[in-house]
Amino acid sequence: MKLNAKSGGLLGCLVLAATTGLFYAADAPSPVFEGPKIKGVCSVAPHKVIDETAFETLRKINAEWVAVVPYGFCKENDPHFYFDSNWQWWGETSVGAAKTIELAHKAGLKTMLKPHVWVQKGTYTGDFDLKTEPDWQIFEKDFARYVLRYAHIADSTQADLYCIATEMDNFVLKRPAFWHDLILKVRKIYHGKLTYADNWDKYTQNPLWQDLDFIGIDAYFPLTENTNPTPRDLDKGWKVHLLKIEKFAKSTQKPVLFTEFGYRNIEGAAVRPWESYKGAAQNDRQQAQAYESLFRNVWHKPWFAGGLAWKWFLRPDMLQRSPDDYTPQGKPAEAVLQKWFAK
Repeated sequence: MKLNAKSGGLLGCLVLAATTGLFYAADAPSPVFEGPKIKGVCSVAPHKVIDETAFETLRKINAEWVAVVPYGFCKENDPHFYFDSNWQWWGETSVGAAKTIELAHKAGLKTMLKPHVWVQKGTYTGDFDLKTEPDWQIFEKDFARYVLRYAHIADSTQADLYCIATEMDNFVLKRPAFWHDLILKVRKIYHGKLTYADNWDKYTQNPLWQDLDFIGIDAYFPLTENTNPTPRDLDKGWKVHLLKIEKFAKSTQKPVLFTEFGYRNIEGAAVRPWESYKGAAQNDRQQAQAYESLFRNVWHKPWFAGGLAWKWFLRPDMLQRSPDDYTPQGKPAEAVLQKWFAK
């Protein structure tokens, strides 16, 4: 539905954004993010206890933020949700997450608390579904406990940003009333800024942005079909995505945060960046070029709040060096982060 009018008045043309339920001025300027860009990395939850020295590598690349990523678990077609189990890694639990935030702050870093869900067998979280209303109600009760537990941790540790959930596509679209109510409950506990991490191809369908402070996007946008692209190919690939993101930022009048961005060090790194397991030849240069293109094309946008690179190991004994690894650590892409984070 659209309400069309030609006007040079203050409000301009009012348009109903069907996907968000928001009214906005069609000729409105892009929102401007005020303050320094968020320059950070998404940490891998440590399997064992860490100390403040774990963050020295982040300071060397000029990072100012770190995302702390605890985990909860569920199974396909199972209404129960599990977290803070004694079999989890230390950093995946609420105790470990709280301590990690404390240590990051001591190291002079800002923090985003970003809970993740792991579905049994590595099934994509966005596809999670249940068959009956009673099952959904059981799951929602468990899941709300999980999100609210970490809201308390975000508040008690004074985390700088709370990302309430990550890539729960089907759950959000089918059960929006639950999520609207959950966000209200979170805001009664945690009084900082909120976002949600949506998948790169789903953020325009999300009905929650009116309740949040940032449009959060896990930015695994496909940039090319060329498995050996030139920098010009990569830059061209950003154009259509940036037009769409900017249009949506105008529609919501919210700044955009890349809650994750990254590329594997493989041939065709920018073809389907979300594919984490598909085999390909190692190519450190393509990973670095993809990072460079993202910064060159996105970082200066006025609506862009910054982003956090996926992924960074806080313990050296967890650092994996393999062709299918996203981490830029010890690779040419690390120097790209260091250069741009210094600006």
